[in-house]
Amino acid sequence: MDFRKLPAGPVTLENVTVPACLIGQPGGLIRTNLSVADGLIAGEQPIGVDMAGALVLPAFVDMHTHLDKGHIWPRRPNPDGTFMGALTAVGADREAHWDAHDVRRRMEFGLRCAYAHGTRAIRTHLDSRPPQDAICFAVFRELRADWAGRVDLQAACLVGCEDVTADGQGPFRNTADIVAESGGVLGMVTYPVPDLKDRLRAFFRLAADRGLHADFHVDETGDPNVATLHAIAEIALEVGFAAPITVGHCCSLAVQPEAQAMRTLDLVARAGLNVVSLPMCNLYLQDRVGGGRTPRWRGVTLVHEMAARGINVSFASDNTRDPFYAYGDLDMVEVMREATRIAHLDHSRDDWALAFGANPAKAMAVTPPSLAEGAPADLVIFRAREWTEFFARPQSDRIVLRGGVQIDRRLPDYAELDDLMGV
Repeated sequence: MDFRKLPAGPVTLENVTVPACLIGQPGGLIRTNLSVADGLIAGEQPIGVDMAGALVLPAFVDMHTHLDKGHIWPRRPNPDGTFMGALTAVGADREAHWDAHDVRRRMEFGLRCAYAHGTRAIRTHLDSRPPQDAICFAVFRELRADWAGRVDLQAACLVGCEDVTADGQGPFRNTADIVAESGGVLGMVTYPVPDLKDRLRAFFRLAADRGLHADFHVDETGDPNVATLHAIAEIALEVGFAAPITVGHCCSLAVQPEAQAMRTLDLVARAGLNVVSLPMCNLYLQDRVGGGRTPRWRGVTLVHEMAARGINVSFASDNTRDPFYAYGDLDMVEVMREATRIAHLDHSRDDWALAFGANPAKAMAVTPPSLAEGAPADLVIFRAREWTEFFARPQSDRIVLRGGVQIDRRLPDYAELDDLMGV
């Protein structure tokens, strides 16, 4: 088989490897046939191609990114690799550069990377302390329209809980209106402030009044005393918030006493929260204190314990070439590979593949990627025939089909952003 190009038109991809969980069967990887016709997964077709065991996955869903921060590292690196270093560097760069032109150029660069790698839906968080909320959401609305049919783009506002007053008034109320007018998601970062529960009640009222989903940055720290996830679940149940709620990071769970962490997870399961783990960024930032000290933990949250409770768990890219994470390319294959290594997804359950497509699609309330007949033929095809081959190499020669048509996978050149970086 010439792996670089498939025949155009209706075809049956014979002898492919797929995760059984993606076709509703038990077990690990299985061999089967997949047919494509008229842009959809179809029944058997007259023309068949032997794929020699090539692994096939549906296109990816990347539900936690920061496209507005992406690729600022060349002009604003993190001075010491710490979380505070990242906050300070991003704040300075935002003040200096983040007009609509700058934000749009970098966001679109990221979308082009994600599309070429095989992603079909993305949620991005957008820094939204005024006046940045109006700037970023205007760019988001333009890009969502421009990329319709290629990438289903969502956006969540990002502010600290100190910006959400307990009475629901103040500038954040106007931000919530901008989010609603943009068809976005209401988001904030939670900290252990004394009146956090009152701020959460106000946040959920603002979201419910506008019919918005909620998405939180939660407990992104190695301090075991930081436990705002419990408060989010508790207040969500108290107020009966009906729309989907996503919580990201949840790092401190992993360093809390076992009994405390398990009580929180039981409450998260009762509240029906969706969890997204960001293993690459958290590996980069967590437990980095400088002074030549080796980190003692991986920064990842308790994904196995969550999955065992039926909590909807996903993995995502998070930051890309900015002070919060110096690397990355919005490539969900890299996220799969690193999540598997960091969180020990191997030697575990057989359905972790869902955490990179169907699970985040559920959390985002978008159509889940599927290999079922009648689903869009949005596929990513790899030369690898089983998981060790898949994870051993970067899979740079993958084929991406969108609507059954092979796309041009050439990635944008970093030099395209040189003028923004002052190069």
